[in-house]
Amino acid sequence: MEKVLLVRYTEIHLKGLNRPYFERALADNMKRALRGLEPKIEREHGRIYVRGISEENFPEAQERLTRVFGIHSLSPASAVDKDWETVVQAAAELMEKELESRPGKATFKVLARRSDKHYFMNSDEINRELGGRMLERFPQLSVDVHKPEIKLSVEIRDMAYVYCSEIPGANGMPTGTAGKASLLISGGIDSPVAGYMMAKRGLTLSAVHFYSYPYTSERARDKVVELTRLVSRYAGEIRLHLVPFTDIQMTIYEKCPEKETTILMRRLMMRIAETIAREEGAQALITGESLGQVASQTLEALAVTNDAVSMPVFRPLIGFDKDEIMDVARRIGTYETSILPYEDCCTVFVPKHPVTRPKLDELRASEAAVDFTEMIEKALENTEVMVIK
Repeated sequence: MEKVLLVRYTEIHLKGLNRPYFERALADNMKRALRGLEPKIEREHGRIYVRGISEENFPEAQERLTRVFGIHSLSPASAVDKDWETVVQAAAELMEKELESRPGKATFKVLARRSDKHYFMNSDEINRELGGRMLERFPQLSVDVHKPEIKLSVEIRDMAYVYCSEIPGANGMPTGTAGKASLLISGGIDSPVAGYMMAKRGLTLSAVHFYSYPYTSERARDKVVELTRLVSRYAGEIRLHLVPFTDIQMTIYEKCPEKETTILMRRLMMRIAETIAREEGAQALITGESLGQVASQTLEALAVTNDAVSMPVFRPLIGFDKDEIMDVARRIGTYETSILPYEDCCTVFVPKHPVTRPKLDELRASEAAVDFTEMIEKALENTEVMVIK
């Protein structure tokens, strides 16, 4: 008997002739996620098998794989020879372990899947025969085909795979199959969630963070590094660009109309982020903006912000309210770090009455009145790059 992890995917099934490409990408991402655990990964007939994981590393392997985009679910399974009595014995041992944690009576159902069409029983026959054998062996069991407490699954493939649990995965598409985009990451709740959601659609991420030392602290910077690390648990390796923004920000507040400062700051951030994105080979920007959440996220403000760049801007949270965003942040483990009380440059020097319906011509004129070229070049030259894994 061999213990394996049986991995399922769903959306990849829809990819037709391109399906092998996505399967290989998923298998490669799984291998990276399991680095250090010495896995052997095999693809076969709509399943991916993880073999060679030691007993003590199984829980760690399961946890890591639940964060790999493209995986629908996984099951720790016993892989045995297809000899019928061997299958029955493996099922009985698994059922015995399940019943140890369930004192008294329990309901169950057998779910068989026969990919090997030469096997001497079909799926319905396996269900009946194996169910009967379990009832004979465990008198506390009864059958419930609608809402069973225990689902005993058997897949007849190259071997017989027997399991009782199905652990949900992260779903989505394998990271790296949809291209690359750059995430504008702050220290708040929204942007890490936005990065997570776009990585879930197959994008590889780089990230850009703007800081305004001494108005923002080293702790605020460390907070962003940690948030990037938490996102990288799902998205894989991320190159984080830390951009000094103090000179630009102070110039905006000293020389531009106060009510326009937030929008002008966003426009210059987008211009710098686009330059970095192109150097990174990224084809789009990602932000955590949600329509109407703050003054700089009205429809007019977003249109003015978009005007600063030529590449697409993805806003996956655009229709989310704050509660929905916080729910995702809690689920992916970024919320507690995001709410640490260290300010970022987007929250310092906030104008008392920011413009909510900016006019593009006016914002262009205010920006053109100050020559930011040298400051932007200096910010890019002094940008620090960290590789976050």
